[in-house]
Order: sequence, then structure tokens, then C-alpha cells
Amino acid sequence: MTDWKEWSLERLHADHLQGLRVTATHYDSETDHQRIQVLENPTFGRFMTLDGVVQVTEADNFIYHEMLTHVPILAHGAVRRVLIVGGGDGGMAREVLKHRDIEQVTMVEIDAGVVEFCKTHLPGISAGAFDDPRLDLVIADGADFMAQNRDAHDVIIIDSTDPVGPGEVLFTDHFYGHARARLAEGGILVTQNGVPFLQGDELTGTMRAFKSLFNDAGCYLATIPTYAGGPMAFGWGTDGAARHTDLATLADRFRAAGIATDYYTPEVHKAAFALPPYVARLFP
Repeated sequence: MTDWKEWSLERLHADHLQGLRVTATHYDSETDHQRIQVLENPTFGRFMTLDGVVQVTEADNFIYHEMLTHVPILAHGAVRRVLIVGGGDGGMAREVLKHRDIEQVTMVEIDAGVVEFCKTHLPGISAGAFDDPRLDLVIADGADFMAQNRDAHDVIIIDSTDPVGPGEVLFTDHFYGHARARLAEGGILVTQNGVPFLQGDELTGTMRAFKSLFNDAGCYLATIPTYAGGPMAFGWGTDGAARHTDLATLADRFRAAGIATDYYTPEVHKAAFALPPYVARLFP
């Protein structure tokens, strides 16, 4: 008989329960914003939960982080300034900073506690990114920052939690409008939009907003084991033609970047925009 006391049970969805067996607890604390835990699983290694919902694991985080960074950066082809909203574990900054031509990365994280404990308990996720002089870490509410800041960015990455609690405001039309205003000419906005099979309303809401804001609005997919329920969707919005960058050009840019990846390839990049009908039907 299973002893559920040895499991971390995620109840994000009303009709779906995910469990990861816990062999060790490395961190467990309440901040002003949420409960943070770093736990151990034999398959996924150390993993972090916020209010019981898995955010990142040592074993499969590369898929999520590679696809939210290299897709827009290599599609654009001339990125110099990147804004990350969220991403307190440092994985997104890690992948962005692999691009030598990028001059500045601004990372806005609401909870300083997340950053500090990830440096201590999940250092492999950031892999030294917080020490890179090109990274400007800002502890602030992402929605407030987006509304008040006036800098232009070539790529904006919304690495948000799910639209509950502190992350809810990052899925509003108001927030997306401010993000659109912070893009440089030809800039690209990409977002975390959950698992469409279980969170279809989330993708529909974002696509409705993106269609009113961008000439090119859509999403692309990647399969990440710990985000259960099917492939995860990443929102895509731009006024340029970056989505249609041909395979040969992507391959040239990827080769020139000299980046080692475990999921991203130019071929995966192009294929990720091919949507199954059940996802395409979620577009308004």
C-alpha cells in the first residue's frame, strides 16, 4: 500500500492529480508570497514546488528553458536586449546568456526568497547566470515593472507561474498590452501558457489578447514530463516575420552561436509551430 506521506501531490487541476515520490526535503519555508519547497525524487532529481505545484526539476528543466529562449532569439537573429519576467530559479537567464551577442538581460522576479534559495539549493539550474555582468536582477512585481519601465527589448520572455495567486496578473490583456509597448521594432514576446489539454482557457485567453496586439500571434509546443497532461504551449507574438525564418537560416544562426542543447534544434524549432487540431481549435 502506498504511503502518500512520502509523495508530493500536485492538485493544480480539478480532475487530475500528479505525484512525485519524495526521498529527501532540502528546503521548506513560507515567504510573504508563497510556500517554497525543494524536494528530491529518484528520477527527476531535486525539484521545486510553489504552494505544492511543481515549477522546475533538475532532470527536465532544459526542455522548458531551451524552448522559451532559443526559439525567439534565433528566429529574431539580432537580439541584444532581453527582458525576463519571473524565472527566479535562473534557468531562463542561463539559456539566454549562452548567446554571446546579447548585451543586457533584465530579469524581474517578485520574490527575492525564490532567487536566494535557488542559488543555494538548486545551483545547477542557474549554472552561474546570476554572476554574469550582463544580468540585471530586479526584485519587483512584474506587472508594475512592465507598466512603469520604458526600455525597449528585442525579446520579452514571460516565465510565469500558473494564473493563480501572484502569477494571475501576468495573464491579463492589460499586462500583455504593456509588454507589447516594451518591444523594440521586430521584437518578440513569448509566454508560458500551460498544457492546452488541461488548461485550454488559459491559451484561448492569451491568444485573444495577442491577436488584438500583434500582426503575428500564435503558439508553439514542447513536451515536458513534469508538466503533465500533454505538450505545453508557449505563446508567440510579434509584428515581424521572425516565425517564418527558414530552416537553413536557423541552422546557420544555431551553428554560429555555438550552443550545446539537449532538446532544441532548428528542426525542432520549425516543427514546434505545427499544431494538432485540438490545440488550433482553442484559438479565438
